[in-house]
Amino acid sequence: MTYVRTGAERLAADPALAGGGRLGLITNPTGVLPDLTPTPDALMAAGAPLTALFGPEHGIRGTAQADGSEPDSADARTGLPVYDTYRRSGAALDEVVARSGVDTLVFDIADVGARFYTYVWTMYDLMASASRLGLRFVVLDRPNPLGGTVTEGPPLDPEFASFVGRFPLPLRHGRTVGELALLFGFDLDLHVVRIEGWRRDMTFAGTGLPWVMPSVNMPTPDTALVYPGTGLFEGTTFSEGRGTTRPFELVGAPCVDDRFAPALGALGLPGVRFRETWFTPMFHKHAGTAVRGVQLHVHDRAEFRPVLTGLSMLHVARELYDGDFAWRGPELHMDHLWGSDTLTRGLDAGRDPRALCPEPAHPEGRLLYA
Repeated sequence: MTYVRTGAERLAADPALAGGGRLGLITNPTGVLPDLTPTPDALMAAGAPLTALFGPEHGIRGTAQADGSEPDSADARTGLPVYDTYRRSGAALDEVVARSGVDTLVFDIADVGARFYTYVWTMYDLMASASRLGLRFVVLDRPNPLGGTVTEGPPLDPEFASFVGRFPLPLRHGRTVGELALLFGFDLDLHVVRIEGWRRDMTFAGTGLPWVMPSVNMPTPDTALVYPGTGLFEGTTFSEGRGTTRPFELVGAPCVDDRFAPALGALGLPGVRFRETWFTPMFHKHAGTAVRGVQLHVHDRAEFRPVLTGLSMLHVARELYDGDFAWRGPELHMDHLWGSDTLTRGLDAGRDPRALCPEPAHPEGRLLYA
């Protein structure tokens, strides 16, 4: 039974909610109705004037790995032109949107609730384009799978703005995409087609909605739950489990020995336990190499603090394996993931990770749901 009604379901029932004109839909495989009908198909069947599709990172079909996308094409199901927006912003993105000939941009992509997940920044950049081009912008809202009662982690320092963070949000931001769109504050004709029946304290299972993988390495709601913390391992030489069936729930490296799991367990972190394990990534870091590490087992979702957990795991890895653990990526990727250089400087100096992570708070300002 479906307990909530998404913005996409509401628009498919009443296309007038988009305000008319030629519609361009920004979407990917998460853009579906509760019966799994793709949003483009549902809108066309409802007679909505849909004329173009726009794809984010991973592509409109979701086939590309991280930091990849799908090229411009024609959609096989609808025949509509598909425009790739990934890594385009400013004048380059304006040119793509103007070439499409749309009057209204409609956003329907599920977020996972972490600042460094790129879909909300695709929305941000396209809102900026809509503002410059004088277009209407409509957000088809969807639940935040982490709920909406908690924020965690420091806000982004604007000096470290990038495509994994363009606005000073906490790392776990606690908002829906519709609430984020309002918070961004662009000067444009913005409308949010609200969710009906969603409460901020709902788990994703409580919504009754089907889970569709937002990207190739986000297979389950459990992945999304740990991602704001273990996603930080992308900025290190440790594997974050890409290339396995449990990305972001598995963390390890060839240097890990029998000290890692007990050291993490001794921290007494809320809501989570650590099981020693071995895994062999099929691609990405340490591909084809058996590595030792841990699997996170969240036993209390309400108490679990993903950002504090990820920080604490980084601290232990840094302390135990100083000769092998290292920051990695162009322009010190970790600083962009964290949103400042306080994490790398603090952990390199041996600081307690709890001092780097503010206490959880409640989201405030321009909230749409109780």
